[in-house]
This record gives sequence, C-alpha cells and structure tokens, in this order.
Amino acid sequence: METANRFARDLIVQETGYGILKERGIDLIAADKPDAFLDDTPTAKLIRQVLGAVSEFEKAMVVSKLKGARDRKRATGVKVEGRKNYAEINPEMVALAKKLRRYKVQGRKRTLREIAGELAQAEFVTDTGKPYAAAAIARMIEA
Repeated sequence: METANRFARDLIVQETGYGILKERGIDLIAADKPDAFLDDTPTAKLIRQVLGAVSEFEKAMVVSKLKGARDRKRATGVKVEGRKNYAEINPEMVALAKKLRRYKVQGRKRTLREIAGELAQAEFVTDTGKPYAAAAIARMIEA
C-alpha cells in the first residue's frame, strides 16, 4: 500500500481491517513505514494506533474545513453542490423551451418532443448533436 494512513482514516476500521487481514495470513506493508503493520510488539502497536488516531483527526479537520467553506459560500446564495441545471448552463435555451410550451399551436400545447425538435432547429442540441429527450425538456420547463 502507499502509506499507512491510506489503509484507513478511522482508527477502529484500521485495527479491525488489520486484524482480519492478519488472521487470513495477509501482511500489510506500507511504503512510508514498512514495519508499521509487521511488528507485533506493544510499542509498534502503540505507534500504529497513535498514527491512526492522527490520521482520523486530520480527516475530521479536512471535512470540517470543507463543510465550513461550503456553508460560507452557500450563505452568499451561490450553488455549491450538484450538477448545473439547464438554466445555469444555457438560460436562453430554457427560456425558449418555456416560451414554446406556453404558447399554443393550432389550439393545443406543443408536446415535449415537438419542443425538442424546435429547439434543435434553433441549434439547441445535446453535446452529441442530437435533439434533447422529452425528459430533459420536462426538466427545463420545470426549472
């Protein structure tokens, strides 16, 4: 394995995983400390557990910092997580889709596939050059 802390970033998971692998006759050899999992002395066990606890702490700190940053950014009204929706990617296309849905043709609403066809004529197509699927049009209209 790469480093001892890459095996697990949770002390209980590390020690449980180490115990299971040891029972099955599998030796863990970390690139940064080759003897970290090989020695079974009380001192080696203490050092392994202390380093595991430090890794767990570091992970918790990173998670906490990232959450704080996301919360601060979210407080400013900025979208933080998830994919961009169609309105964020191409607001003109969504506006046209909504307009096409709103105005009737020959006394009836356009179908989602008809809207997709008209968007394609206006050169609003997927990345592969095909018209949008009906489900995608429905999401655009709902946005």
